[in-house]
Amino acid sequence: MSMTEAIGRIQGIESMLQQLSEGVRPQATATGTTEPTAGTATSTDPASFAQALSSAVGGSTTPDVSQLASSLGLGGTAALSAIAGLTGTAGALPGAGTGTATGAVTGDAVVADAKKYVGVPYVWGGTNPAVGMDCSGFVQRVFKDLGVDLPRVVSDQMRQGTPVASLAQAKPGDLLVSFGGEHISIYLGNGKAIDAPVPGQTIQVRDAWEQQSNLTAIRRIVPAGGS
Repeated sequence: MSMTEAIGRIQGIESMLQQLSEGVRPQATATGTTEPTAGTATSTDPASFAQALSSAVGGSTTPDVSQLASSLGLGGTAALSAIAGLTGTAGALPGAGTGTATGAVTGDAVVADAKKYVGVPYVWGGTNPAVGMDCSGFVQRVFKDLGVDLPRVVSDQMRQGTPVASLAQAKPGDLLVSFGGEHISIYLGNGKAIDAPVPGQTIQVRDAWEQQSNLTAIRRIVPAGGS
């Protein structure tokens, strides 16, 4: 898609992204048009949007969807998918629908975000840090904070991203799945992991008790970070 064609679609993209930034989902009407189901989107300055799009395109025929979303102050796979679809650059959205992150999120960011939940109590089935979280709820929450959508339960989380062959090759931010999919933790590097262990305990950093013998899977959701 040329720069001229991209700019010509600014209004459509701007409208969709503004609705996403307001948490609004477009809904088809009887006339075939789309209207928000809740709230009223306030239009951004078209000139600013055009500048952001131009910067993302950078003279190329393929806009950088991650950069465009960042320029507009938007995040998450929904916004990225909307940009990719409306600009005709779906191929520029790596790992869409597979739990793979886009943009600048790395294992270091996963580790930093995970550590802020140290001390939150374990609650079976929990996903709310104000109340408590279980192992998979904790993992889902950390990645959601960074704009990466993961499924809710370990059996689905362990199929996301890309496989890592062994614990010796694991990097900070990788997911350690153990005992056939009964437990999941986040590897921190240097033999350490963080997880929501069992009822009566809290989310904590500890020596990674998972060994190659009881590991079911190691999955890399975002690019490796750290050493």
